[in-house]
Amino acid sequence: MIGKIIQFRRSRNTYKKRHFLIDVQAKNKEEAEKFVKKEVDWKSPAGKIIKGKIAGTHGNKGLVRAIFEKGLPGQAINTEVEVK
Repeated sequence: MIGKIIQFRRSRNTYKKRHFLIDVQAKNKEEAEKFVKKEVDWKSPAGKIIKGKIAGTHGNKGLVRAIFEKGLPGQAINTEVEVK
């Protein structure tokens, strides 16, 4: 399944370098909970793959939080990831 990286997980003053919010086409929080603990792969334009894992849901609109093993570059925002 394909998801889309929306933004870093952030607050007013800080952001978490390895945490990202991903849209997985879920309509609500209950559908998004099915994706928790699944693996996520982001492929860079150079072909390098960075792996992550979905840690939980974010909000009530079907977004999920993913934690990657390394931080993703800022260019990763609005790109696609593969949810396994």
